Amino acid sequence: MKIVEHHLVQLAAVIETGGVTEAAAMLGMTQSAVSRTLSILEKRIGEPLFVSGRRPMQPTALGEQLGQQGKSILSSSRKAMEIIRSFKSGSSGRVRIGGVPFFMDAVVSPMIASFQRSEPGIMVHQSYGNYSDLVAELDSGQIDLAVTPTGSVDLSAAHHFEPILPARNVLACGAGHPLVRKRSLATEDIVNYPWVAPLPGSPLVLDLHNILLTLGLAEVSVRYAGGSLLSVMNYLAGTDALTILPLSVAYAFRGESKISIIPLDIPQPERALGIMTRKKPYSNPAGRKFLGHLRREFAELRHVIEKYERTFRWAHGPFMADRDRAASPW
Repeated sequence: MKIVEHHLVQLAAVIETGGVTEAAAMLGMTQSAVSRTLSILEKRIGEPLFVSGRRPMQPTALGEQLGQQGKSILSSSRKAMEIIRSFKSGSSGRVRIGGVPFFMDAVVSPMIASFQRSEPGIMVHQSYGNYSDLVAELDSGQIDLAVTPTGSVDLSAAHHFEPILPARNVLACGAGHPLVRKRSLATEDIVNYPWVAPLPGSPLVLDLHNILLTLGLAEVSVRYAGGSLLSVMNYLAGTDALTILPLSVAYAFRGESKISIIPLDIPQPERALGIMTRKKPYSNPAGRKFLGHLRREFAELRHVIEKYERTFRWAHGPFMADRDRAASPW
């Protein structure tokens, strides 16, 4: 004997509402169609499903048990419809975002938190990678969008790149570093201190090389490498080491009194930091909502970082002139 599932749903609706007319209205069916379903069920089972002559309609013991199964199906169907409505409205779902490690930890993760305060039904999965890794993950559908620095020559025809911040780098050190107290800085001052190396594969590696060329240096003493952003911050705070960081990352730590910026106007990369997506993305309303949130957050961040940058008196060339240290909020 085979029981059709939607017949059980109609049975559950009759039990829930107490009548065929009411059940038909709830299900968007005709009364005759629901009555026909009950008749088919009783004939197929060979047992009555409702007590004769009772109003509202009262199920028999067998009818009650079968109605519970129909109620489960009806509940699942309603839940499925709610999931579909929620997905299409962008109120639920999943967003997978990848990006360069330091920037994701310092800048993007707080943006994810602020997004989920207003959209708690959306799950965000964050991963890390450099440009080539992120391109591969976009192409294979492992992530929905990437936050990465890149130059125009690197862009693929299959991707859309939306610049959000200039790729501005700064020299950083611990808050109590001796160079913070110096009124002028010479090239040898940089050589005399150890360095934290950028992460392997990071564009900061090339940026550091360009800085050394500009300053006429062959190399610097690298004392620490491979750490996470938090470990690098803690290392700088406890040593006299120097490093190169994106200005946006240094800005994110401005209130923690761990690191300082050395306002030497170092060579800047010819690239931008932006959001990269596939030109033909999969349908993901939650992803589109999250992308809109990132655009608004980065527009505000760009404004405040530009304002913050103007608080420094940037020295040019391999030597720093006297600077007004009081202008620095570090």
